[in-house]
Amino acid sequence: MKNKFDRHQILRLFLGSLLRLQNVERGSIWVRQGERYRCIEAMGHESEKITGISISNDRPSIVGWVIENGRMTIGRAGQDDRHFEDVEKELCVKSNIILCFPLIFDTGEVYGALELIDTTDMGSRINLDKEYLKLLENITAIGSIALSKYAAYTKQVEENRELKKIIHSMRGSGPIIGQSRPVLEAMERVSVYAKVDYPVLITGESGTGKDLFARELHRMSNRRDLPFLAQNCSAIPATLLESELFGHRKGAFTGAVSDKVGLFEAADKGTVFLDEIGDMSYELQARILRVLQDGEIKPLGSTIQRRTDVRIISATHIDLPAAIEQKRFREDLYYRLNVLPLHILPLRERKEDIQLLLKSFIALEAKKLEKTPKRISPEALSYLTRYPWKGNIRELKNVIRHIMVISPNEVITPDALPIYMLEEVDPDHGGRDFSETWNRQGPCEVRAGKYEGYTWKQLEKEYVLYLLDKHRWNISRAAIEADQNRSTFDSKMRRLGIRKNQTKTGDWGNRG
Repeated sequence: MKNKFDRHQILRLFLGSLLRLQNVERGSIWVRQGERYRCIEAMGHESEKITGISISNDRPSIVGWVIENGRMTIGRAGQDDRHFEDVEKELCVKSNIILCFPLIFDTGEVYGALELIDTTDMGSRINLDKEYLKLLENITAIGSIALSKYAAYTKQVEENRELKKIIHSMRGSGPIIGQSRPVLEAMERVSVYAKVDYPVLITGESGTGKDLFARELHRMSNRRDLPFLAQNCSAIPATLLESELFGHRKGAFTGAVSDKVGLFEAADKGTVFLDEIGDMSYELQARILRVLQDGEIKPLGSTIQRRTDVRIISATHIDLPAAIEQKRFREDLYYRLNVLPLHILPLRERKEDIQLLLKSFIALEAKKLEKTPKRISPEALSYLTRYPWKGNIRELKNVIRHIMVISPNEVITPDALPIYMLEEVDPDHGGRDFSETWNRQGPCEVRAGKYEGYTWKQLEKEYVLYLLDKHRWNISRAAIEADQNRSTFDSKMRRLGIRKNQTKTGDWGNRG
């Protein structure tokens, strides 16, 4: 529903009413903004020259005095030291008597000031009767609280409007990033599964985004406006997990000092996502089976069964049929959970998605770090697409975070990638042994067989300089290849007397 009045109209209505009560034509409303006082509304002749101007709080002004002291005051232009005359330099008609009231939140905090100004030569229009001023002061106090409430309300309306836009955009696109056939097929299944309430079992390696598919399934279902509660079954001990899922009554066990509502009860009419259900204890699996069969739960320490209507989505990276053979997972529970199966392939089997994920994560992390998004060179992209990504999307996201922090360049080149990635894809890139590397021609040249006569410190210094040259004096990357943390490597440089941009034209060349 659209507001009948906007903020500008409300301010003018409030200020205009007080101007009429005082029979004067000029007035203004000021608010505190950081270290300045800004005029947000003005009425009367030449008011457009006043609206929007600001006064520093280190300059004397009547509005500043009222805001800082929280009291009404009366001032006469030209005679009151608090009058900030610069405001009226461009005005043809000057102020004479200035009546100023504080604007106060209901908490008592002063947030602004309201001025009523008589511009007549004798100041004959304004009513300065003590009782009348007291009445105006009360009216202003009530109005200022109403203004602050209205401002808070309109701010909330705007925030809600923005939130609705975000939610709408999320519903339009969803959280799943991918264009490969396996992802598109998985999303087709999700759209079909969302139309019914049967249990869904999502399988796949760790880091493939099983939780995102679970959330998307809930978002597309008729339960979308009801709770979606998730629990990682491998994250906490079995006893605590039982309490998290089913709740408990006060005194049910040591430490149960009050009643606790479990996830199944809290998510009534919504969805419960049981992540890594393959790690759940065998005993607790029986209680999950009861929920699936009868829709009943019983909190720990209670004798009363409760009904609950939840859809269960579960996920695991474990081979559940193998776990059944090993007596680690209940066969009857498996068939109850696996009514609608959904398998998510690892990232290495859907390489078409890698470039899209890279661009998305780079943009996301750049926004978080308030940096310009980096571009990926074709050479680096070749390494990134050939890398097996054993940690799947989770590993890819962490690599992007590493690059965004470590690399100073706008373009991601192969030397910005972690060494282990380069060696995994191309063992010859960074996997040469120490002596073979030193045998290469270039600024780090060292000839094999000529180590005699050198101290360990000299060898160590040459190796550190080699790493720095290799990584263009990026100390963080040099430290990573040396398998040391940055501070240790930095200390080693100081101990060896190595300064930035020092070249390797010293000892080794002279001893050749």
